[in-house]
Amino acid sequence: MGRPSAIVAFVTAQKPAEPKDPLDALRDELRTFVAEREWQPFHDPKNLSMAVASEAGELLALFRWVRGDDADDFAQKPENRARISAEIADVAVALLLLCDRTGIDLAQAIREKIEINRINYPVAASRGRADRPAR
Repeated sequence: MGRPSAIVAFVTAQKPAEPKDPLDALRDELRTFVAEREWQPFHDPKNLSMAVASEAGELLALFRWVRGDDADDFAQKPENRARISAEIADVAVALLLLCDRTGIDLAQAIREKIEINRINYPVAASRGRADRPAR
């Protein structure tokens, strides 16, 4: 019966004193949350990938019947904003858990992807365009 507290103690001991990045703090909080519930066996990369996709689908469903021209106004309405915020959080939680499980530093992965996109979408060829520039 003392097992959950031992897991929490282990996870807590693994936390850095002061995370360098807000994502690190969130990751640590999620680790504790998952450990307290002993959910690690269910959080393999496949299941977490499916969670990211399904949560993104729930976010998309909120906008399904909204015209593109109306999407900004829709997102700013308080009754919609709260639901959108909750779905964005669900996507982010699943993504952070997936990154943690696979050892991927999300902030670094984003930085690297920005550099790739700088190459793939040069300003001169991409400014004001929605299509992909020819290579």
